[in-house]
This record gives sequence, structure tokens and C-alpha cells, in this order.
Amino acid sequence: VQLQESGPGLVKPSQTLSRTCTVAGGAITTSRSSWSWLRQTPGKGLEWIGYIRASGSTYYNPSLTSRTSISRDTSKNQFTLQLSSVTPEDTAVYYCATPPPEYLYWGQGTQVTVSS
Repeated sequence: VQLQESGPGLVKPSQTLSRTCTVAGGAITTSRSSWSWLRQTPGKGLEWIGYIRASGSTYYNPSLTSRTSISRDTSKNQFTLQLSSVTPEDTAVYYCATPPPEYLYWGQGTQVTVSS
């Protein structure tokens, strides 16, 4: 399974951060599969943001749930993270990964900076 992330690397405060993960070598609708977003900062370490299941149901980190949305496009085998009302504290390296909790497969990781 290969995961490829895409999206802007710079977002302004109060705007919405958007990241898309394109999956190859496995369908995001495969029964019982889950597809996750995580991020890493020097201060907090690795933080789980949320995931979307093959069924389409989603689960979010309680500390981020009010600002987080994970959706998917099954025709493109992609899933997308949207994090709204960002602040500089959301600056991090963002990853898509699967399957939880072992995360055997990772995207390349992309630095996203929140700055005006």
C-alpha cells in the first residue's frame, strides 16, 4: 500500500487546512480498513487527528473534533482532512497512515505552516 499526500504547505490563521491522501495498492473501501490522519510537532510529538473507516464512518480526536472533518472520494481512492479555524499551534508535519494502531504504511509527511 502506498500513500501520497497533497495540499498547500502554508495556511493563514483562521482559514481551513486541507490535505488529501491518495491511496495505491489498496482500496479505501476494503472491508474493515481504516485510514488515518496524524501530525507531529516538536513540542507535542505524534498526535492522532482522526480516521475514516471503509464504511465511511469517522472518528476524531476529542481535542480536535469541533474543527476536524475527514471525507473521502471512493472514485479516486482518496481521503481528505479538513481542519478549520487554524492557528499557529496547528503548524506541524501532517501524515496519512494505515492501518491503526500499527500504522504499517505512511505517506511521506508534509510540513504545514500556519502563518500570515
